[in-house]
Amino acid sequence: MGEEPFPGTRPALRWAGGDLQPAGGRPETEAATIAEACVSSLTPSRLTSRLTSRRRGEAGSRWARVAIAVLATVGVIDTGAITLKRWGLIGPLSCPGGGDGCDKVLSSVWGSLFGQPLSLFGFLAYAALLLLAVVPLVVRGERGSDLQSRSWWGLFLLSGAMSVFSLVLMGLLIFKIQAFCFFCVLSALLSVSALVLSLIGGDWEDPGQLVFRGVLVLLVVGLAGLGWAASVDRPAALSTQGMPPEVVRPSTAATIALAKHLKAEGAVMYSAYWCPHCHEQKELFGKEATKSLTIIECAPDGANSQTALCKEKNVQGFPSWEIRGQITSGVKPLAGLANASGYTGPTDF
Repeated sequence: MGEEPFPGTRPALRWAGGDLQPAGGRPETEAATIAEACVSSLTPSRLTSRLTSRRRGEAGSRWARVAIAVLATVGVIDTGAITLKRWGLIGPLSCPGGGDGCDKVLSSVWGSLFGQPLSLFGFLAYAALLLLAVVPLVVRGERGSDLQSRSWWGLFLLSGAMSVFSLVLMGLLIFKIQAFCFFCVLSALLSVSALVLSLIGGDWEDPGQLVFRGVLVLLVVGLAGLGWAASVDRPAALSTQGMPPEVVRPSTAATIALAKHLKAEGAVMYSAYWCPHCHEQKELFGKEATKSLTIIECAPDGANSQTALCKEKNVQGFPSWEIRGQITSGVKPLAGLANASGYTGPTDF
């Protein structure tokens, strides 16, 4: 009767002066054992260490978001300026490094997508990246906590897709277009940097899922980008080196009359054989009328190139029109060319 119910166990614990002490030889229960283990594991030093580690992680995550937001802002400005320039809303952009590399790249067959400047889609991507980085910083509470987790996945997947597509564009830049474009390289560096920061700042609990989704994005975007680049390149491959693509649209009496009038007025179109917008301008006139235009080839490797004259005229983009001493860039509607040159003939273009 006097034996302990659980031989070999330690006596139960009671609080005395802030410490746990044996409670007069009373048998230890399972609950008391669990309590002792929990209390001993949650010492003040360990609690402080865990809280400090968690705060450091949150601070690092916050600063990673801020850094991504800064990179995305630079990307928005970069791609936004290029888009506005392509739309003719702002003047020429100075390309660091000199030369006509930026114009050659941005006006190439790979400079447009669905009829819009490729830089427009880059602008939208950077704007989305900026929102994903900033919004969770201003939303508080439980909703903000959930948004934090979801937005890291968005930042990782979006910056990953942008990085892969940028690699495709860098390949085109080096092997196809063979020109240096500062703005294009800057955009690629921004997207890769954002990807690295998302990997560092995100609280990734499942590395396997991270790798799986990353590889999936790499394959999907990479294959889609290569397919797009190859499909766009087919029409360009039909033209011989240094020669512009052939104009196929038939001319009308009005477009032929306008072309002859422009030539008589001394109007000049400055062009580059690789420029898709120059070809677009010629197609507005048609095959027969284009032959009547005075067209100056500005590409150094183009047929019958007059690069020196183009530099002397300070031609900044293609196509550029010189009419009555004034040079303007961009594809011009035929009615606009008619008004600028004082054309009074038939206008059923």
